[in-house]
Amino acid sequence: MRERSLFRDGGPTKFLLRLCLVFSGIAGGFGVACLALAAHAEAVSMPAKSSLLQTAAQMLLAHAPIILGVGILTQIRRAPLLPLAVALMAIGLSLFCGDLVLRVFMEQKLFHMAAPIGGMSLLFGWLVLALSALRVQPN
Repeated sequence: MRERSLFRDGGPTKFLLRLCLVFSGIAGGFGVACLALAAHAEAVSMPAKSSLLQTAAQMLLAHAPIILGVGILTQIRRAPLLPLAVALMAIGLSLFCGDLVLRVFMEQKLFHMAAPIGGMSLLFGWLVLALSALRVQPN
């Protein structure tokens, strides 16, 4: 029986590409869903809920293609900081958007300071992405 490993059949960069594809797809799908729900909330005169959902949707839809692009980039270039950038962005989106969506549907926060921590994680993810340009090498 053949052992399956993260580092076989293409190594960690293939794994990172798969992870980026999954997270990008989930972020894009949830972004579209949040926009649709925001439109319905607006139609029933719930502007506060609509605003929170629109913000979550904008963040999800803006970052989904970036995460996908980073996953593709890992296939053609070696940049050791790219996995960290993806992790920070994924954590940031989960915390920030998760907090906003919970506020709408459960009327409670994910946890105290979840949205600000998520926002800072996103910011650091972008900074690490910029810093990764200093260490890009051909594959």
